[in-house]
Amino acid sequence: MKLFKQRVSQVIVGMGFALAATAFSAQAALPVGASAPDFQLHAALGGKPLDFSLQQALKKGPVVLYFFPAAFTAGCTLEAHDFAAATDTFNQLGATVIGVTAGNTDQISQFSKVECRDKFAVAADPGAKVAAEYHTAVQMQGKAMSERTSFVIAPDGKILMSYTDRNPDQHIQKALDAVKKYHSAH
Repeated sequence: MKLFKQRVSQVIVGMGFALAATAFSAQAALPVGASAPDFQLHAALGGKPLDFSLQQALKKGPVVLYFFPAAFTAGCTLEAHDFAAATDTFNQLGATVIGVTAGNTDQISQFSKVECRDKFAVAADPGAKVAAEYHTAVQMQGKAMSERTSFVIAPDGKILMSYTDRNPDQHIQKALDAVKKYHSAH
């Protein structure tokens, strides 16, 4: 009986943590039509450091901004591979791809080289400050992280697509569809 009570207590505590995490992320990501907050972050492309500015990137065309929880994790690696495979197509349509993470930010240089395959920049968002501005920040294991959310931002700074899903499968296709729609209209 004592073991049962301990297990029930553990489940209740676990549910409390899950509810707290949900409450922290209850505010949905910025919606289509909202103005994208400008940001500048330290990033890496092909293992080489650079400073990424959203405002500067938007001067070239739309930006595909995707937030991911942490480098070198299963879903984030899969998503990086898929974005890398699609980056040439995004570039042909005039779009820039940038990945942003608040998790293990000390590994973005290696992640940009190995998993992003030198195709697009990855930026470090210590403390998930930029993620919070885009309403994609969550608490995971007591640390501020970014939820898996993708945006397509038009050169005028308006959000054309906003998509949140822990499963990385649809992020690339939804972003590509939004960029193609923008490209055909302009």
